[in-house]
Amino acid sequence: MSVPARTTPLSVIIPCYNEAGAVAATIAAVREAVSVIVDSEVIVVDDGSTDKTSAIIAEVCKTAHSSPVTRVITHDRNLGYGAALKSGIMSSSAEFIATTDSDGTYPNELIPTLFQACQAVDMVVGARSGTPVAGTRLRAIPKLFLRLWASWIAQRNIPDLNSGLRVFRREAALKYLPILPNKFSFTTTITLAMLTNHHAVSFLPITYSQRVGKSKIRPIQDTINFLTLILRTGVYFSPMRVFAPFALLCFILALGTLAYDIFVARNVGDTTILLFIFAFNIGMFALLADMIDKRSRF
Repeated sequence: MSVPARTTPLSVIIPCYNEAGAVAATIAAVREAVSVIVDSEVIVVDDGSTDKTSAIIAEVCKTAHSSPVTRVITHDRNLGYGAALKSGIMSSSAEFIATTDSDGTYPNELIPTLFQACQAVDMVVGARSGTPVAGTRLRAIPKLFLRLWASWIAQRNIPDLNSGLRVFRREAALKYLPILPNKFSFTTTITLAMLTNHHAVSFLPITYSQRVGKSKIRPIQDTINFLTLILRTGVYFSPMRVFAPFALLCFILALGTLAYDIFVARNVGDTTILLFIFAFNIGMFALLADMIDKRSRF
């Protein structure tokens, strides 16, 4: 009788792009952390690095033959953070996927804790709400707005929308792979996708350190991209939560202008009529989109 092949319970994906200063320490920390998990593996995705990152990865992984197994995937050009994670997910056959950044910011020693917590849910996110948490106040302002807006769409408080340290079930993530973007907004999208589709998601407080090297985040452009992405994802998964506030706002404004027209102008103006039409059209569009969304889930 043949012996069934042993499956990998956890694959840890480390996307790398020009992280020569931190990638070796990150790989070592992750390997040490997951060595307590039987048959786990580490997948390092070199996303077209142009500095010494590729050589460092090759040197580190050349001597990494003991458990956990370490594999390297190389992109011939830079495709993006999300694309690197997708490559890792597609190459894995593990039941659970863990992701972490290669810049030395996340407490990778907590990966086994997140993995254990994920046994009862579909995704566990390391929420950067512990102490200390490195970051700038300027970046914190748009992040707060985006988090509140995403929490409104998901109908749940989201402590951290785009943390790079998380563990999730591979089977659940595969359902959303076609809509997950290739750039930094991968984590934002998968968080909203899981929450708006009623997957069990937990958030565990973690610390967050100052990164090694220069950040690749573009504050203004990436904030606009995040906002656009959240709006698009909200329309895709929860259209009523996105459009209903706008319909309500138009209706309230219409009532205000109607009161002015009746008691002051003594004549119903075009603005009032247009606002009522806008409110009606947006409301009907929201109902139609919500109906399509509900029917598409069956």
